[in-house]
Amino acid sequence: MKIKNEKIKLFFTKIFILIKSIIKIILFIIDKIYLAIFIIFMFIWFAWWSSQTPSLYRHWNETENILPNISFNTWSINIENIRNFEHITETESIKNYYDDNFEFDKLESVYYIIEPFSDYDWPAHTMLSFWFSDWRFLTISAEIRKEKWESFDAFLWIMNQYEMVYIVWNENDLVKLRANIRKDIVRMYPIKVDKSQIRELFISVLHRADKLTKEPEFYNTLWNTCTTSILKHVNSLRKDKISWFDIKVLLPSNSDKIAYDLWLIDTELSLEEAREYYKINSLSEKFKDDIDYEKKIRRERK
Repeated sequence: MKIKNEKIKLFFTKIFILIKSIIKIILFIIDKIYLAIFIIFMFIWFAWWSSQTPSLYRHWNETENILPNISFNTWSINIENIRNFEHITETESIKNYYDDNFEFDKLESVYYIIEPFSDYDWPAHTMLSFWFSDWRFLTISAEIRKEKWESFDAFLWIMNQYEMVYIVWNENDLVKLRANIRKDIVRMYPIKVDKSQIRELFISVLHRADKLTKEPEFYNTLWNTCTTSILKHVNSLRKDKISWFDIKVLLPSNSDKIAYDLWLIDTELSLEEAREYYKINSLSEKFKDDIDYEKKIRRERK
C-alpha cells in the first residue's frame, strides 16, 4: 500500500512538473509575443514620428498667426509685427501689432523672465527681455504655434505636433498676460553681462527668430523648448558651456539656480531672497494702467 501511494505521489509530481513546464513555455511565448508587438509598435511609431514635417502654412491660431519680419542693418535692426495685445481675459484680447527700429548702441541690459507653472520644480516658460537706453523694451520668447483647433497638450510636445516660433513682444502684452490675467508667478531677473555680450545675444536671438519664419521646426519638450533655445544662445557666448542634461533645463522653473550659481544674476541676495524680490506680480498689478509700465517695474526692482 505504501509503494502504491508513493507511485501515485510520484505520478502527480510528474504531472505538476509537466504543467509547470507548460505554463513556463506559454508565458515565455506570450512574453516574446508582447515583446514583438512592442517592437513593431515602436517601429511604426518612430516611422510615423520621423515622417512628420514642420510647416509654415496651416490654419494658425490668431495669437500666433502673424510672425515678426526682421531686417538686419549695420547698426540697427528693424522689426515689423511686434505683438502688443491688450488682454481682457486669457482668451479675449484686442489685437495690435506695430513696427520699430532698435539701435545696437542703445542696448543697456537684458532680463531673464521665468513663469513657473506650479510651486514645484516643474515646467516653466522662460523669456528674454532687452532694455534700451531710450527706455524701450523688447521681449522675445520661443512659443508653440498652435492651429485653430489645437489646445495645449503636454504629451503632444514630444509628438511633433506643434511648430515652434519666436514671438517678439511688448511687455505690456507678454508680462501682463502672465502676471495679471493668468495670475502665474513671474520673476524678472537682471542679468550681469557686458554690453558687447548683450548685443551678440540680441542679434543671435533675432537671427533665429528670423530663421524660424522661413525654416520651420517642431517644438519638442526634451530638446527644443523655450529654455533650450535660450541655452543655445547663451552657450554661443560662453567658453564654459552650460550642460544640456541638467534637470533644471528640462524642468526650468528652477533654471534661475543655474544663472545664480554662475553669477549671472545681478544681485547680492541669496537665491531664495532673489526669487521673492524679483517676483513682479504685485508691481505688474500696481502699474498695469501706467503709461510707463516697464519703467516703473524696473525702478522698483533695481
